[in-house]
Amino acid sequence: MSLSLQDEYIKKESMYGANNYAPLSVVLNKGEGAHLWDVDGNKYLDMVSAYSAVSHGHSHPELIKTIQEQSSKLAITSRAFYTEPFGNFLEQLTEISGFESILTMNTGAEAVETAIKAARRWGYFTKGIKEDKAEIIVADGNFHGRTTTIVSFSTDSSYKDGFGPFTPGFESANYCGSCDCESLNNCISIESFERKINKNTCAILVEPIQGEAGIRVPKDGWLKELRKLCTEKNILLILDEIQSGLGRTGKLFAYQHENIIPDGLILGKALGGAMMPISAFLSSKEIMNHFNAGSHGSTFGGNPLASKVATKALELLYEDNLIENSNELGRYFKSQLQSIDSRIIHEVRGKGLWIGMELNESKVNAKDLCLLLLNEGLLCKETHKTVIRFAPPLMITKKEIDWAIKKITKVISSIE
Repeated sequence: MSLSLQDEYIKKESMYGANNYAPLSVVLNKGEGAHLWDVDGNKYLDMVSAYSAVSHGHSHPELIKTIQEQSSKLAITSRAFYTEPFGNFLEQLTEISGFESILTMNTGAEAVETAIKAARRWGYFTKGIKEDKAEIIVADGNFHGRTTTIVSFSTDSSYKDGFGPFTPGFESANYCGSCDCESLNNCISIESFERKINKNTCAILVEPIQGEAGIRVPKDGWLKELRKLCTEKNILLILDEIQSGLGRTGKLFAYQHENIIPDGLILGKALGGAMMPISAFLSSKEIMNHFNAGSHGSTFGGNPLASKVATKALELLYEDNLIENSNELGRYFKSQLQSIDSRIIHEVRGKGLWIGMELNESKVNAKDLCLLLLNEGLLCKETHKTVIRFAPPLMITKKEIDWAIKKITKVISSIE
């Protein structure tokens, strides 16, 4: 019996690729806007967006044009030379973000590693921490990447098993939402961070909203309290907005919901317009000036092609009204999900077009529900067995969201 076209490609990946992912059983070969198509021509609504990388939609014509034009001129030189696109990109990102200085890399994990290096050098050279004693406090349930150092401070054993020994210098505190506080008065989470602070603490590194943990949204005011604590204790507040940044939560950056300014900001994913890998660590001149020639870098970091694409991607956030669309349709999408009357749904939470639907584990497994939605033409992904993440491209329409709600309601009704 001959294999189907889908099975043929799945077999090739299984035979020749490492078994480090568990994809849904669909083989995709085309994307446009908020939709994807498989090798058999079936159409799907994308509610994953490559974990927030596809904010602009698939195959955006302006971004394709930018890639074609720039790649025909100059793609990479390494940072051994200055290039026109890189300087223009740095200027634009500093202007829209308000940060003074940027260090670019390729992947989100690389940008997190950059932030760690920056925090440690600031701790040694500015704060006066003794050499090799600097500590960074992270939150339980965190996900910042999968390098050896980053998994060292993960609280999820599945990211760590068999990869030790681990990098020292990290402490973990309670993320807001992992406790049962009714308010921020005497908040267990803030107290947990404060207890971990000592003379060697140089930074607190957190996600404003935890994505991989299940779209965990802290209480209003929590981030502001964390900012206050860092200021009082003379430590840096560094925010990982690789997934939440660049319009995903209905504002340019998620921290703007709290009207604070962190000392460092980590960006990636959507920065490359779903076309090129590019990431960045943003901070002040004071902090960034602790880097010197040769102390950190990347051959591909800030290359002309990625810089040109990222510049256009930033422009399109405003030209295509993606931030406003995320805010308005995110509210609508969340309210429609919350209106589904079902014993299967435990909670719907999120900001902008970044929504988590937590299920009652005794009723259904999140992956099983994702497979049923796949059969209905809707692509989504589970996390931690009980939460389905909905993160469509920010250019999605109300009509497309209404279609998704009908499919989600249909599938949930069919298994109650």
